[in-house]
Amino acid sequence: MLGGEGLSGFESTGVPDEWVALTVPGQFQTRYYTVRSWTAGELTLDVVVHEIGLVTEWAAGDCLGDVVTVSEPKGSFKMPADAAWLLLVGDLTALPAIARIMETHRELPVTAWVETPDEPIRGYVEGSLADRVTWSTPPEGVETATAALVEAIEWPPGEGYFWMAGESAQMRAIRKQLMREVRLPSAAYDVMGYWRGGGQRRQPRAVDPGPIWRAGKAAGKSDDEIWAAYDAAREADR
Repeated sequence: MLGGEGLSGFESTGVPDEWVALTVPGQFQTRYYTVRSWTAGELTLDVVVHEIGLVTEWAAGDCLGDVVTVSEPKGSFKMPADAAWLLLVGDLTALPAIARIMETHRELPVTAWVETPDEPIRGYVEGSLADRVTWSTPPEGVETATAALVEAIEWPPGEGYFWMAGESAQMRAIRKQLMREVRLPSAAYDVMGYWRGGGQRRQPRAVDPGPIWRAGKAAGKSDDEIWAAYDAAREADR
């Protein structure tokens, strides 16, 4: 949860899958996170903690009181006004958006399928909406299988909207299915790749920005000056 005077100018788009770019102390790269909620000046971003990662390493430590950088929010959910149903599919990274979409559009028949690596997070979706979520785990030895969830859907009649997010290769397969087999018009679905699979891991950097960032802040340098020091250190290491 983020708060403080720095968020005084933050304005939500109101789009339920909106996201922000987050930059944490000691890092120059950003990562994107769905806005779970924006209430009374507090911005909630739920982080999936991995073994290693830019934000994981920060969130797993003593981060209370740290100052982070957050971009203006953007969203892509654009359901037609005449949609008669709403279907949502995603993995753990999509769960914040799925929950917020469900809470925002209670007026529609909505069904969601969520894949988690182990146990379902049943209390994440509030109240009676939780009964509309079907939980699953990928087969043993498989990183993610959200495409299979979509292949098993019995599509409701009439015009509706389909939203999905997860691993990029899975999303590419689903786009093809929606176009060639389900034949949904492009305005009736939104499918986004949130991450890349294949066992990819962040490679260690030759120059760790953490010490440079901390030393720069301790010396009262601006972000531009710290960036320049980091670039100079990388050039010197080549």
